[in-house]
Amino acid sequence: RYTVNSLYNMRDKLRKWREENYRNSEQIVEVGEELINDYASKLGDDIWIIYEQVMIAALDCSRDDLAMLCLHELRKQFPGSHRVKRLTGMRLESLERYEDANKVYDTILQEDATNTAARKRKIAILKALGKTTEATRELNEYLEQFVGDQEAWHELAELYINEHDYGKAAFCLEELMMTNPHNHLYCQNYAEVKYTQGGLENLEIARKYFSQALKLNNRNMRALFGLYMTASHIASNPKANAKIKKDNMKYATWAAAQVNKAYQLAGRGKKETKYSLKVVEDMLDALQITQS
Repeated sequence: RYTVNSLYNMRDKLRKWREENYRNSEQIVEVGEELINDYASKLGDDIWIIYEQVMIAALDCSRDDLAMLCLHELRKQFPGSHRVKRLTGMRLESLERYEDANKVYDTILQEDATNTAARKRKIAILKALGKTTEATRELNEYLEQFVGDQEAWHELAELYINEHDYGKAAFCLEELMMTNPHNHLYCQNYAEVKYTQGGLENLEIARKYFSQALKLNNRNMRALFGLYMTASHIASNPKANAKIKKDNMKYATWAAAQVNKAYQLAGRGKKETKYSLKVVEDMLDALQITQS
């Protein structure tokens, strides 16, 4: 039954997720499918961005039926649109028809050589095919032209991390922090890379950036674990002088107390405590990218 409230609530939810760049595909499909089925005619021009959002989420969830429904409506409304062609390519990618997808992107680039979205999809295909070297080379070439593309810098950092090239990964993350100094996740990622590189100097940089991530977001648990682990390592490092060791023991003790407090609050009952301890253990494991 149509109610204005439910229509606005669902539309606003989708808008919030779009603006905050959430990748909560299952929720987007759940809300979006209902909105499209029940209220499409009442959404005005908002419906087109919703079709696009829901289609991308549907591809993530292997809901080709829903993706095709959205794509069909978008093609009718915007025949010949490069943006809709890119969505066609993304659907082909989700079906692992990479050659066909590449042809779609090449067609877009022939018509518009500056189409950044099509170029990035071609790089995504190289990654999906495990062609990391080619993907890295293409991303570097892309960033020479589009130096301000934060998403591309982040992707390049991840490629370098997967290749254990931490020096280059750190450089990419430094670029990101320069353009986005208030993003706690970039500070945390950078700290993790420096922590993985090891050595007293890198550990001190890591501790500084884990602290910065916490200043920017005091609920960043990974940064809190990072601060604890890094300060503990520095405190036991034979190359550190007595003052550095003493200071870092203080940081480690403080961080350990905060971690303890956080998972006591998270788990009131036994079951929850067990769950939160598991989260703590998993995060400590994940913190070291590949520290040997």
